[in-house]
Amino acid sequence: MEEFCRTWRVACVGVKASVSDLLAAAVGAVPGGAERPGQQRMAEAIATAADRDEHLLVQAGTGTGKSLAYLVPSLLVKGPVVVSTATLALQSQLVDHDLPRLAEAAEPILGRRPTFAVLKGRHHYLCLARLEGTSADEPDDALFDVGETRQTKWLGEAGRLGKHIDRLRDWAMETETGDRDELDPGVDDSAWKMVSMPARECVGAQRCPYGAECFAEASRARAREVDVVVTNHSLLAVDMLSGRQIIPPHDLLVVDEAHELADRVSSASQAELTPDLLERSARRCRSYVDDDVADRLMEAGDALTVALADAPPGRLTGALPTPLAEALTLLDAGGRKALDAIGDVKADDSDPVRKQQAKTMISDLTKIAQRMLANADHDVTWIERDDRGRRAVVIAPLSVAGTLNIHLFHERTVVATSATLALGGQFDTVARSLGLPVAPPASPAAPGSPADAAREAVIRADAARDELPWSSLDVGSPFDYAKQGILYVAAHLPRPQTSGLPDATANEMVELVEALGGRALGLFSSRRAAERAAEVLRARTPGIKILLQGEEALPILVRKFRQDRNSCLLGVMSLWQGVDVPGDACQLVIIDRLPFPRPDEPLAAARSAAVDASGGSGFAAISVPIAAVRLAQGVGRLIRAGTDKGVVAVLDSRLETARTYGAYLRASLPPFWYTTKPDLVRGALKRLRAT
Repeated sequence: MEEFCRTWRVACVGVKASVSDLLAAAVGAVPGGAERPGQQRMAEAIATAADRDEHLLVQAGTGTGKSLAYLVPSLLVKGPVVVSTATLALQSQLVDHDLPRLAEAAEPILGRRPTFAVLKGRHHYLCLARLEGTSADEPDDALFDVGETRQTKWLGEAGRLGKHIDRLRDWAMETETGDRDELDPGVDDSAWKMVSMPARECVGAQRCPYGAECFAEASRARAREVDVVVTNHSLLAVDMLSGRQIIPPHDLLVVDEAHELADRVSSASQAELTPDLLERSARRCRSYVDDDVADRLMEAGDALTVALADAPPGRLTGALPTPLAEALTLLDAGGRKALDAIGDVKADDSDPVRKQQAKTMISDLTKIAQRMLANADHDVTWIERDDRGRRAVVIAPLSVAGTLNIHLFHERTVVATSATLALGGQFDTVARSLGLPVAPPASPAAPGSPADAAREAVIRADAARDELPWSSLDVGSPFDYAKQGILYVAAHLPRPQTSGLPDATANEMVELVEALGGRALGLFSSRRAAERAAEVLRARTPGIKILLQGEEALPILVRKFRQDRNSCLLGVMSLWQGVDVPGDACQLVIIDRLPFPRPDEPLAAARSAAVDASGGSGFAAISVPIAAVRLAQGVGRLIRAGTDKGVVAVLDSRLETARTYGAYLRASLPPFWYTTKPDLVRGALKRLRAT
């Protein structure tokens, strides 16, 4: 049977080809490309997993060349094969560089040129129906809050938006894809929202007067005809939650940057209510319902305003506060009434697009209210307040593992890959988060029977994986981390107690930066700590240029950091995995403290509490794995090429001294040469500076 499947898959591409042949051709087409054992192992393992219909988790360290390792075997699978990424940077790398080069290299072997396409969310494409009905003469309810301040601002923005809309009309006449990323120069978000259509508000091609010309529908049609479809985790999450109706049917799904997937599904499953949303929904539906029906929604918005006015930010436990429950009840009743009054959306309606928008918005808000009122154990609800004082009530699932178990793995083979999947040296934590079955620990063996205990563990593991068979593989990295880098833990520093940057930690940071003379990337656990670090370094290292995230656009800061060897770049969480600076521009990565989730992060706190309530350790099961992924991503900023050298300095003594989790976190990191001696590290940095 296995041989039949292999033969059938090869027949689908027309010419018998091997993974080795294709990979050799692909690597040969890369400037300076060289054979990498880890890449070969990964490609062969993916081909085997696809043949056996067995899911696969692959940890592939930086420098492995994992993109080619999964793209090459994808060409031997009946298409389309779907590749999902977490970042636009990786998506662009695949579409603009890797896939065109691979298609050219594979054509002589396959006897045809492989094809590929990008599939994005509907809102990424120009909507001709919205463009037709859009005018910059009046503010769009979906974009602008009512009130004197916003209306005054609107008057000043109307001219600018009008120019953007006129340019979009011209572009609509010449673009073949309607993809926002192809609009150069671009327009700002406020203008684009006026001419794009979220999926939930679309009336569908059959009822839309522009259905036959729809750019989003055309992108889906192209995706059904190609060998490789590149998409993103957010759209993949929406596709799963909507019954797999967006992404074309496929046999193989590759999830790159897989450590991000569970969080993206959580975000897609999250919902919020604000008074502004309720008021907007009331205004939108007034054209289709009586005033008293719209007034009910306005009353619900007023009630929500009152309920949130004095509510402190944070997680809601137990019964909902009475004012909030009353506001949600008003919204539920008013929303039902409005939906009944609007009725069905028909093709011959005077404006089916706007009517569908109004109906969808009210339907969504009503469902959110009902979900919050249910106050189910599997959901977490909290009050949120941003820097501008805007308040919202938010709800999200306690766990998405069950959702992923049901919707991710069935009826297709899934390959999940990342540089950070084996936390603490094991795949079990990530497997659980993705919904894959993991065998529970074996029961204690009877004295003198280690062989029986081993057999029991194997049997239990096999039984757990019968339903969703999966395997794991760590192909390592071609980098020699022990020779290229040092992991230094400042074990002599006091244990961190408060937020911000303690004086002892700041002093240690200054000494390290002075030893190297710049070239440092500072990754901080809070904005307050990053700002304090910039203040200290600017005062005590006047010859070094200090770049602080937030003072300029991030791409500009990263470019300056690359170009100026006498500089340091300091920032917070988005820098921990969003910066790629190979070479000697970055030879020191400073991490101020272990990146555990904050106690006031509602989801992490709720998940931890649930584990505690079941008799486990919420800190060990939730907080430590989160810190392990974040720490590994941050540490991974140092060595980006085979010739890179440098030091990762963790200024948190717990990485060395914590008996319960220190070793686990270190085992989640690349195998750097490890030390806790500050003099040794400063000497190494001075030698780097001299060379």
